[in-house]
Amino acid sequence: MNKKTPIYNTYKSIYTDRQKKSDNRFSFKVADCLNDMMKVVAIRSAVFLSEQECPYHEEFEGNDFCAMHIIGFVGKEPVACLRIRFFADFAKFERLAVRHEYRHSTLVFKLVRASIELARKKGYEHIYGHVQDRVVNFWKRLGGKPIENRDELVFSDFNYTEMLLITDPHPERLSLESNPYVLIRAEGSWDEIGVLEQSKTREVSSPLKKLRVA
Repeated sequence: MNKKTPIYNTYKSIYTDRQKKSDNRFSFKVADCLNDMMKVVAIRSAVFLSEQECPYHEEFEGNDFCAMHIIGFVGKEPVACLRIRFFADFAKFERLAVRHEYRHSTLVFKLVRASIELARKKGYEHIYGHVQDRVVNFWKRLGGKPIENRDELVFSDFNYTEMLLITDPHPERLSLESNPYVLIRAEGSWDEIGVLEQSKTREVSSPLKKLRVA
């Protein structure tokens, strides 16, 4: 029996070039190339720079290339994204953005759940975030709780609440006990055979390796 594709990695398993343009299913993937990062920038620019009039240097503040980005699609159209930064004992969710035409769908819930599942797979049970006060109830519905007795948090023209979501351990979380080939697979694609595993079967190309074999 084939293993079920993780929710955070459904895009490439569902959509191919032959897929009908009218297909409107939700799917998700980890940003893994420059083109994906352009999708992230486009979505966040539409939401934060255009709608919320956030200054460019505040939105793109220097953390995007030390973070993981999850992209949500409707069909083949990128419409939502969320950024995750990983610290010693917690994952921090940031920059959740959904294009306005999909804001009243279930996409945002599924994107956050996909991101939670990915963080759990990486071994994180504590998920922390700065949540605009107007959407605290949304995060409560997903299991988040405000952190009490904290100082006021204000930036980029909004008031924020610090929230923490505590999850159960993932039964197959990545660790030092994991197969080393799994740990060198592409981020988010830990359930698929990776390119470095496939390199075992190709013809030797390294001059140094040829020398050692000889």
